[in-house]
Amino acid sequence: MLHQYLPILVFASLGIIVGAAFATLNLVLGPKRLKNPGNSAGLRQADPYECGLPSEISSTFRFGVSFYLIAMLFILFDIEVVFLYPVAAILKSADSVFVLAEIVIFVFLLLVALVYVWRKGALDWK
Repeated sequence: MLHQYLPILVFASLGIIVGAAFATLNLVLGPKRLKNPGNSAGLRQADPYECGLPSEISSTFRFGVSFYLIAMLFILFDIEVVFLYPVAAILKSADSVFVLAEIVIFVFLLLVALVYVWRKGALDWK
């Protein structure tokens, strides 16, 4: 019975080990607090943090609507494609044509939606 739960235990322990390693590396290599009484946050705020270059984009910078539209469409189609994996697992064990017909209809509807979005120009990057 324990051998059935062994992959779950290994996966969970690896997740805990990797999470603890990243947290430890962040404590060791991350930015340190300065002993500057004039700075209320106590952090080095003038130093670049992520990419090594200072950020010159103001806080009022706005992305265009096309950026968000393409991002939402990607997430939508990505989630729909992820739903095909469980159905494919069922199709392998099921000897029914009904499951295959459902997959064909689902993929056809995805293609119709993709053609509709494409013809509306939502995928054109301006």
